[in-house]
Amino acid sequence: MSPPRRSSSSHGDRTSTETLQRNNSSNSGVILDISALKMAEVDTEVPPLPPRYRFRDLLLGDQTFQNDDRVQVEFYVNENTFKERLKLFFIKNQRSSLRIRLFNFSLKILTCALYILRVSLDDPEEPNYKPCAICGNNSWSNATDSSKINWELIFWVHRRVPVWAIQVSVALISFLETMLITYLSYKGNIWEQIFQISFILEMINTVPFIITIFWAPLRNIFVPVFLNCWLAKGALENMINDFHRAIQRTHSAMFNQVFILICTLLCLVFTGACGIQHLERAGKHLTLFDSFYFCIVTFSTVGYGDVTPQIWPSQLLVVILICVALVVLPLQFEELAYLWMESQKLGGNYSRHRAQTEKHVVLCVSSLKIDLLMDFLNEFYAHPRLQDYYVVILCPTEIDIQVRRILQIPLWSQRVIYLQGSALKDQDLMRAKMDDAEACFILSSRNEVDRTAADHQTILRAWAAKDFAPNCPLYVQILKPENKFHVKFADHVVCEEEFKYAMLALNCVCPATSTLVTLLVHTSRGQEGQLSPEQWQRTYGRCSGNEVYHIRLCDSKFFGEYDGKSFTYASFHAHKKYGVCLIGVKREDNKSIMLNPGPRHIMAAADTCYYINITKEENSAFIFKQEEKHNKGLPVTGLYDAPSRLPVHSIIASMGTVAIDLQNPDPPEESSKLTLPTENGAGSRRPSIAPVLEIADSSAILPCDLLSDQSEDETNQSDEEGSVGSDFVKGYPPNSPYIGSSPTLCHLLPQKAPFCCLRLDKGCTHNSFEDAKAYGFKNKLIIVSAETAGNGLYNFIVPLRAYYRPRKELNPIVLLLDYPPDNHFLEAICCFPMVYFMAGTIDNLDNLLQCGIIYADNLVVVDKESTMSAEEDYMADAKTIVNVQTMFRLFPSLSIITELTHPSNMRFMQFRAKDCYSLALSKLEKIERDKGSNLAFMFRLPFAAGRVFSISMLDTLLYQSFVKDYMIAIIRLLLGLDTTPGSGYLGAMKITEEDLWIRTYGRLFQKLCSSSAEIPIGIYRTESHMFSTSESQVSINVEQGAEHTERRDTWKEKASHRNSTTSDQSEHPLLRKKSMQWARRLSRKSAKPSSRAERISQQRLNLYRRSERQELSELVKNRMKHLGLPTVGYDEMNDHQNTLSYVLINPPPDTMLELNDIVYIIRSDPLAHMPEDSQVGQARGTRNQQDFGTETRDETHL
Repeated sequence: MSPPRRSSSSHGDRTSTETLQRNNSSNSGVILDISALKMAEVDTEVPPLPPRYRFRDLLLGDQTFQNDDRVQVEFYVNENTFKERLKLFFIKNQRSSLRIRLFNFSLKILTCALYILRVSLDDPEEPNYKPCAICGNNSWSNATDSSKINWELIFWVHRRVPVWAIQVSVALISFLETMLITYLSYKGNIWEQIFQISFILEMINTVPFIITIFWAPLRNIFVPVFLNCWLAKGALENMINDFHRAIQRTHSAMFNQVFILICTLLCLVFTGACGIQHLERAGKHLTLFDSFYFCIVTFSTVGYGDVTPQIWPSQLLVVILICVALVVLPLQFEELAYLWMESQKLGGNYSRHRAQTEKHVVLCVSSLKIDLLMDFLNEFYAHPRLQDYYVVILCPTEIDIQVRRILQIPLWSQRVIYLQGSALKDQDLMRAKMDDAEACFILSSRNEVDRTAADHQTILRAWAAKDFAPNCPLYVQILKPENKFHVKFADHVVCEEEFKYAMLALNCVCPATSTLVTLLVHTSRGQEGQLSPEQWQRTYGRCSGNEVYHIRLCDSKFFGEYDGKSFTYASFHAHKKYGVCLIGVKREDNKSIMLNPGPRHIMAAADTCYYINITKEENSAFIFKQEEKHNKGLPVTGLYDAPSRLPVHSIIASMGTVAIDLQNPDPPEESSKLTLPTENGAGSRRPSIAPVLEIADSSAILPCDLLSDQSEDETNQSDEEGSVGSDFVKGYPPNSPYIGSSPTLCHLLPQKAPFCCLRLDKGCTHNSFEDAKAYGFKNKLIIVSAETAGNGLYNFIVPLRAYYRPRKELNPIVLLLDYPPDNHFLEAICCFPMVYFMAGTIDNLDNLLQCGIIYADNLVVVDKESTMSAEEDYMADAKTIVNVQTMFRLFPSLSIITELTHPSNMRFMQFRAKDCYSLALSKLEKIERDKGSNLAFMFRLPFAAGRVFSISMLDTLLYQSFVKDYMIAIIRLLLGLDTTPGSGYLGAMKITEEDLWIRTYGRLFQKLCSSSAEIPIGIYRTESHMFSTSESQVSINVEQGAEHTERRDTWKEKASHRNSTTSDQSEHPLLRKKSMQWARRLSRKSAKPSSRAERISQQRLNLYRRSERQELSELVKNRMKHLGLPTVGYDEMNDHQNTLSYVLINPPPDTMLELNDIVYIIRSDPLAHMPEDSQVGQARGTRNQQDFGTETRDETHL
């Protein structure tokens, strides 16, 4: 049975080979190993083969057994026939077809050139001119009669023998090629092939020449060879298409359409010129140039009339050409206009040549709004080295009308290119030249209702960009933290909800942190508000120009002299001498940035220093003031004696050269001899400020309060030992709600709280508390109003429960949620102490009272996702603004921190309809915007005070990281999102009356550096201000106006003790000038006897004003009684309406400290230098280092 089995296999293989040869036409062979198949079929029974196959095996002998295990099989892609091979060569193969079409195009051009040559050699005026060989006569003389036409001159021409020979050869080649292509393209319908225009033109131009080979008298017959220009046009179009296929590149449809239009015009003009010239042989005898001139004049609709056809055949040809042009050209122009409009929508392509010679970045967005575009362009082009960059915008939607108008401005039209396309298509990425881009910014659409879907689109865009251009740096903006790990491969990632919630949380313990960070991440010239009459606006605007920069220590003049000295020594002396604030450092062998590593960090030459200053050191000019004055014979003065009060005297543009006045630093021993003020002539001295040591002394550096916090809590237990929160532990949260959250050491509960105990307004089996009063919290509450308990809310809790927060200062957190949280979120927060939730909304007064709003110090209103999109964009904040305004009227003493979708809506926060001061600030904002400021909104009082925030303000953080790749890491460390071993954290301390002996900010810098190794970076200042609203003026009589004058004088006396930067605030403020004018008018009016009706009207108005306030108070108290809540804690009149607050970043050293100033400080990591003796921490007084509001928190018992 084995021989038949082998024969069957061999025969089967041969049969399959023959079948494949009939069905395929490729010559490549493939060897199939069938030994394994044979081994599997050894035990299979195969029936015997028919006799004819056995006879074939007998004839072949043992040849089939020699290759028993291997059989060669040939596969063919196409049919292996002669016709298919010809079709492959002439039509299907790209490169050979391109060569054939190029040869065909050359033939057509040659025939047209031969026709022009024949016309130039053909002269009917010759005496022996006999074009007709058949009739043998010359009737040229009859052509002079205009009424008769010499048809022989039309049908017969004089063709010289060399020209005829060449034309016949070309015609024969063209005829054979045409017939071959027609045969290869035949698909069953012969008439379809015959009646093609190209085939008919070929026959007209080639068959007559072939006939002249066999019949000599027809050699001078006229053949319209000039019609080959249309065949040349078709060959050229096909050749370009084959060329694009061969090089795997394609031009735009606009290019092809313009090319077709130009070819059509050339063919029409050439056909008309040649046809009219030939027909006018029997008439006026025009030359070829005259005919060409006539066609150009006619088709351009000029029509001079100096050259015209004289006989009707040529006139008929002109009519036909005009009709053809009226049909063909409008269609071509319409197609061209349509493609042009579409290309304007799509934006065309970014030039490959420009991409190779110029630098550009790509901005990928889902939808482009005018605010987003202007924020990106203003921040991106604020840096001098980016002025020559191009910005290519890739957006899937059609360009907006406002965006189009902006991009037509000359400032942007030459640098910004808009392309409509998708980042998921390689063709669109190729149009944007993504592989040559310097960076790719991928931004999310935060106004989408479904933010998760928006993140999914961003993730796909990031993946597509990384797949297409692996070497292009990616800057990705993501909305939800749970989606961040999908784009972890990107070079820089900003998660919106992470930064938003962490910043809002720090706003509760460090006031106006959002304003501080926003000013740091915006590029500013520091010249905003310098023309304002208000001193606080000038100082605030100057200090807002401070940004974060970096430089290597060995290359720095600021810090180069501190090589080998401690970090705190370098920070203090650099600020004292140059006015710069050193906040962080990075070792050469370590990629992590450390904020305030402490005095034990010794500066090295290879360290990278991060500092806050008006401009970077490279743009600074150093002028030693003392040396200059000694040379001029002038008395030597201090560093900041100039009226500017800043170490910056001139700023050129946004990053121009800065001239810094320097003084020689005083010796360390002099800095410790501070003259302390005396009180009441008693001459009592407080401890002087110790010098900052070059090398750290562990006995001299006092640790932070939080190191001894546990011992203090254990030794200072009050009688309420069993109260909530008395037993906390420090550790890492066991459950994270999403992947990618940075582990932070926090205050935790010893055991997880049951989910039922997290509900604030409902009791359970573990406790019976149903309101905030029942819990008896010692500190004021922090209430967060949000729509849902998203994973980003976890980042609000972590900074407020971080290990470096003193336990006695932990504020209870109440989450007021529109929808109850799921168990996954509760599992993540149940380990934190004093964190509760409650279902409710801020527009419900009962919900606000139940969650303990009268016991709250801060209310954070988070923007709701469902209201982020509206039919009118800027109306997305309408509900939030109105609700916050209602709470502002009901609870005036409450500090409300609001997040808005659009920053421009912040002018409606705490809105007063007739506030003259707000109107003045609105005008100032318009002036700064017209000057090109990126921070025109900075003078709005809610923003300056840190009571309003928009996440779009942080978009510049991602843009700025293109130039400063360290900015995201520094901001994450400041906000507590990341914790690096040895890195410090942001904190705040309040200046009390007992701290005013320090006097200046520079002395405070020295005090903090020498005692607790803390680095101050700014001041949050609150000032009394009399807002002149016409509403309040109406209800004040003459006596009250006098009281206001006395109060203003008293305030002026208090202001006389302020620093030099604000000492003249009472001299030229715009508001006080208006108040004085109003007081004078009021005094003049009071001199006149008022009528009885006016007095009654005034009394009624006063009664209305009081009744409105009382009505609101009674409303709140009635609702509290209805809910069974005590009304004792409701503070109805204590508000902050007569104060303004603002942030001073890195003020000059001679800035005078004021009462209630809050100083932003970067504390060193307490785990980096644990004290050897725990009593050292207890010896340090915490009076000067307590956070904002702690003096009231300790006394608050609900």
